[in-house]
Amino acid sequence: MPIPDYETIKLPALGLLADGVARPIRVLCDELAKTFHITPEERAELLPSGTQQRWNNRVNWACYDLYKANILQRPKKGVYQITDSGRKILGENPASLNRVYLRKFPHFLEWDKGSSKPAADKKAASELRDISSQTANERLDAAFEEMHAALKEDLLEQIRKIDPYEFEQLVVDVLVAMGYGGSRTEAAKVTQRSGDEGIDGIINEDRLGLDVVYIQAKRWQTTVGRKELQAFVGALSGQKATKGVFITSGEFAHTAQEFVGNVQQKVVLIDGAKLAELMIEHGVGVSEIKTYVLKRIDSDYFGAE
Repeated sequence: MPIPDYETIKLPALGLLADGVARPIRVLCDELAKTFHITPEERAELLPSGTQQRWNNRVNWACYDLYKANILQRPKKGVYQITDSGRKILGENPASLNRVYLRKFPHFLEWDKGSSKPAADKKAASELRDISSQTANERLDAAFEEMHAALKEDLLEQIRKIDPYEFEQLVVDVLVAMGYGGSRTEAAKVTQRSGDEGIDGIINEDRLGLDVVYIQAKRWQTTVGRKELQAFVGALSGQKATKGVFITSGEFAHTAQEFVGNVQQKVVLIDGAKLAELMIEHGVGVSEIKTYVLKRIDSDYFGAE
């Protein structure tokens, strides 16, 4: 089953703590995973940021919301226990302990101030419900992914506007940023047109020049098919080359991908979307506008509990 959102986890978490026994968050994660039949594969699923397991993150935030509403208490760091208020709520048998319900509690409302503003219309209300079912980490990750996707689209648009020679230079910059060819000057010397059919350039795989990679760079908006890959592989064979990279601003047909999977040479295909991704990852054609640093409690500073 899909991992439940953290709103859904709150009531079962409170029910699990109804016996009054204080439990570390790691124990709650384990016991609630059994309640919801979460598989090991689902428990291993990471947030997009790759910093935390999605399941653990949702259980943490579910318990933290209940703590901020004084429904749970923390006798020590990372340990939760039910309060008298929590027992009273369980006795009322609520259908849910979502954030709308929790805003009835002054402590939670003060902490969550500003979140209870009414939506302007049904669409906004729907969006608010969708957002409220996500943890803070997930909302941050979602915003980052949205901006990341928009940047990729903008990069692709710019890439497809430049002339073919500029595209080849862009490819050189990306490969150098990835660690190929040494410096840009060194790389430029070896990426001049070789005159061989199907090959746009050659770049050292490392700064010592122990091996080389042959490059085909095509600023196309159309799909690259099997025919173009056959010509490239044929050119590699003519040079007795074992490695090649075919980079396009467009896409590769499925037949082209199948073809390179069955040839003797190692041929890597990089389409426009992947190229934009590499540019962002290695800082080519993009610049930072703002950096956010997320911090957490330093357990060593405060001492182990």
